[in-house]
Amino acid sequence: MPENTKSGTKARLYDAFAASGKALASGKRLELLDLLAQGERTVDALAKAAGLNLTTASAHLQTLKQAGFVATRREGVRIHYRLAGDDVAQLFALLRKVAETHQAAVPAARDSYLGEDAAGELSREELRVRIAAGDVVVLDVRPVEEYRAGHIPGAISIPVEELAERINELPEDMETVVYCRGEYCVLAYDAVRLLTDRGRQAIRLNDGMLEWRLSELPVDASDLT
Repeated sequence: MPENTKSGTKARLYDAFAASGKALASGKRLELLDLLAQGERTVDALAKAAGLNLTTASAHLQTLKQAGFVATRREGVRIHYRLAGDDVAQLFALLRKVAETHQAAVPAARDSYLGEDAAGELSREELRVRIAAGDVVVLDVRPVEEYRAGHIPGAISIPVEELAERINELPEDMETVVYCRGEYCVLAYDAVRLLTDRGRQAIRLNDGMLEWRLSELPVDASDLT
């Protein structure tokens, strides 16, 4: 093959790679991927969760679909979106970690968003050991629909906005381990601050449901505990 032909085909290949990068070049599209990593959702639900109007949410989702990052199914007049595969979730998780490591603005933005964190945290493996020992309560503070789509086995579901009113559903004599969507999810931070302010023993899982799934750890779905 002539060199100029090879150069042209190589350019097309790298342009195809770049199309994926372009689809990720939006904070709101990354937020939509974060939401879809928790489970399938309708356009309406995604728009509400991401603070977008329907037209803007649909446009972002179409961009992600054209790049092959999301897939759809139709149920009547409703269109449901989901991640196209676990590899998309892995890419999203890796992108965040690489950005935190190499982009100077990320740590400061992370700390500003998540807030001060005086409480401790524990790893997935440490949590599994403590679950087996039966000495902790595991609390999922994501929205109920995300809990139903998949949660850590045995976890109690109390969405963070309901926690203040439902705190008495948690035993007072056990430490509560809180988790939410992933490592950068503010819901767990807010929940731990609320629990400790109320005199409860509370600690965070150091990541969340995204990383739990990607580690291929056991996941329960549908039931509410």
